[in-house]
Amino acid sequence: MGEDCCSTQLIDGDGVFNVAGIESFMKTAKLAECGLSYAMVSIMGPQSSGKSTLLNHLFYTRFREMDALEGRSQTTKGIWLARCVGIEPSTLVMDLEGTDGRERGEDDTAFEKQSALFALAISDIVLINMWCHDIGREQAANKPLLKTVFQVMMRLFSPRKTTLLFVIRDKTKTPLENLEPVLREDIQKIWDSVPKPQAHKETPLSEFFNVEVVALSSYEEKEELFKEQVSSLRQRFFHSVAPGGLAGDRRGVVPASGFSFSAQQIWKVIKENKDLDLPAHKVMVATVRCEEIADEKLVYMRADDEWLQLEEAVQLDIVPGFGKKLTAILDKCLSGYDMEVIYFDEVVRTTKRQQLESKLLEMVHPAYQSMLGHLRSKTLDDFKEAFDKALERGEGFAVAARACIQSFMLKFEKGCEDAAIEQAKWDPSKVRDKLRRDIDAHVASVRAERLSELSAQYEGQLNKALAEPVEALLDAASDDSWPAIRKLLQRETKSAISGFSSALSAFDIDQATTDKMLAKLEEYARNVVESKAKEEAGRVLIRMKDRFTTLFSRDSDSMPRVWTGKEDIRAITKTARSASLKLLSVTAAVRLDDETDNIENTLSLALVDTAKSGNVNRSIQSSDPLASSTWEEVPPTKTLITPVQCKSLWRQFKAETEYTVTQAIAAQEANKRNNNWLPPPWAIVAILVLGFNEFMTLLRNPFYLAVIFVAFLVGKAVWVQLDISGEFRNGALPGLLSLSTKFIPTLMNILKRLADEGQRPAAPETRRNTEVDSKSFRNGVYSNSTSDASSNISSSESGPEYSSPLAQ
Repeated sequence: MGEDCCSTQLIDGDGVFNVAGIESFMKTAKLAECGLSYAMVSIMGPQSSGKSTLLNHLFYTRFREMDALEGRSQTTKGIWLARCVGIEPSTLVMDLEGTDGRERGEDDTAFEKQSALFALAISDIVLINMWCHDIGREQAANKPLLKTVFQVMMRLFSPRKTTLLFVIRDKTKTPLENLEPVLREDIQKIWDSVPKPQAHKETPLSEFFNVEVVALSSYEEKEELFKEQVSSLRQRFFHSVAPGGLAGDRRGVVPASGFSFSAQQIWKVIKENKDLDLPAHKVMVATVRCEEIADEKLVYMRADDEWLQLEEAVQLDIVPGFGKKLTAILDKCLSGYDMEVIYFDEVVRTTKRQQLESKLLEMVHPAYQSMLGHLRSKTLDDFKEAFDKALERGEGFAVAARACIQSFMLKFEKGCEDAAIEQAKWDPSKVRDKLRRDIDAHVASVRAERLSELSAQYEGQLNKALAEPVEALLDAASDDSWPAIRKLLQRETKSAISGFSSALSAFDIDQATTDKMLAKLEEYARNVVESKAKEEAGRVLIRMKDRFTTLFSRDSDSMPRVWTGKEDIRAITKTARSASLKLLSVTAAVRLDDETDNIENTLSLALVDTAKSGNVNRSIQSSDPLASSTWEEVPPTKTLITPVQCKSLWRQFKAETEYTVTQAIAAQEANKRNNNWLPPPWAIVAILVLGFNEFMTLLRNPFYLAVIFVAFLVGKAVWVQLDISGEFRNGALPGLLSLSTKFIPTLMNILKRLADEGQRPAAPETRRNTEVDSKSFRNGVYSNSTSDASSNISSSESGPEYSSPLAQ
């Protein structure tokens, strides 16, 4: 036969299936587009019975026909497949190798049975070509053919109902109405004689076959009539698969896209000489084809530009409408699958669809997770920003946290809804829980930071309110120092705790934590006082020396003390030391609890009254109360300076202040000596007795008296100007040194004034008196200022220990 793009040899004479040929045929015939709307027709019959000729006239095919001039021989080898022309729905025709051919021999019936079984398995209509003169004959050529058909039918488990169209060739004058009953009777006899499985012992022929009979005239003798009859028969193949059409039961039909694979598998089973389970085969074909289609859709999905763009975008940031976009992509892929597998077994295609959907969801799930990850990060960042702004606006911490958490968790839920896809019910609870943990962690972090700042703020207030006042009260070292400190501590602590407690109420923390923080703040206040007390105890020696110097070197008006000889240095020293001892006793221990102790009495008895008690009775030796490392009734944790340390400090204090007392005593003695400048009385009497003659001479000569008077006035002026008594108040040597530097300038000043007075013209008495008064006033002022300067210089040169702390 000639080559035709719409025909191919399906199985060759050796039983080899032409896989490439069927694939090419399906593409050329566009068979995959037919779905279930196609029919399969095959023809069986004795060799050289005109099968190919019938098909070519009936379906406009081009099967190779026998050339009568060359003799009768085998024309069709194996099984050929072609597509009918001009018949709807699409109809495929198989031309089987003729039976009872001499080429294969009498005993080689294997291929005959295999091809018959193959035709019954895949065909909707089987044409059985037979001679008219064989009807009613016991040894007719169609008998072995019908037996073969019925026998192989038994190898099909649950076969579908097939139409057997008997085509009686070369019809004689006998009417068809007379031939058909005889033929049906022969068919029934053959059916009854065929061995059957136990399950089909009583099954009638009509359960397996729809038997139709048609008669055609001789093609060689009555060609035109033959063609008319064939044309009439052709009309029966239009819409053959419709209800009531020529095709039989369509329940086992394989979709057209799976025809190639189905035919291959059926032939494979037949060649292996196995029974053919058509329902199982249908499921198997559906399974394989659905898997192939699903794999194709999966590959298509991986290469889809829209999906690749969406996948790339979601790796970088949030994609608005992600769920809808991904749903549309998946729906397009799954819809394509549904369209291609719609004609396959429903259970199989549903199962494979679920598997495809699972694979697709597995492929897109990372993108969904990325979307949720971006959504979680964005929501967390926005929450942090909004939460910080709410706190900056002054909203309460708990109120702001609660409102922001509710708002942004709702925002995240909406984002999850936007990211959700219809094909999957993915639960974003893990990401939601992680977001909530992150938000709670941030809130806890900010709360801890704010509470730390708040604690630091109130601790700073307490430190400022307690440190300096406590230092001042300890420095005052009075009996009321520690009671005042306790009162101050209670007042400031109560105020701070009240404010702190009010501030903590905005954080919505549990009562146990609140109580713990309040107790910590209260403890901090006590620690501030104790730390300041320890600090003061560390420099108590300096404080004691400062206090002693202040009280010893200054009077009650805080003026520098001048040792004129009238002061009671012993009493002053005792008062200053008592005050220093008071400072030591106050600083020796922390007294924040309202408990009494004997530290002051112990120190006073051991350090101040030791000499007095020793003078009363030196024979009585008592134990040293300071020979201990603890105070009575004072716990070690409250002790700042131990008794032994107090004794050591007092010893060091006395040693470092002894020099000041000694210098004061020396200055007082020197002042007393300087104030007694008149000679003794016996020297005065001797001067009067021995100077009587000179005195009388002065009385007899008034000029000497005038000279002496003038010398007296000059000497008096010099005495007043130089403040000689004041200069010698601090000792002879300092006085002489001071006078030696001022004597010449003072004398020159006096002489210059006398010269100026001598050259000035005479003035009225009133004016002269005024000037004298003015000069006297000025002289007095000058004398006083000079005297003060001399006094200051003398005080400075006498050493710092005897004046004031300012001089020091």
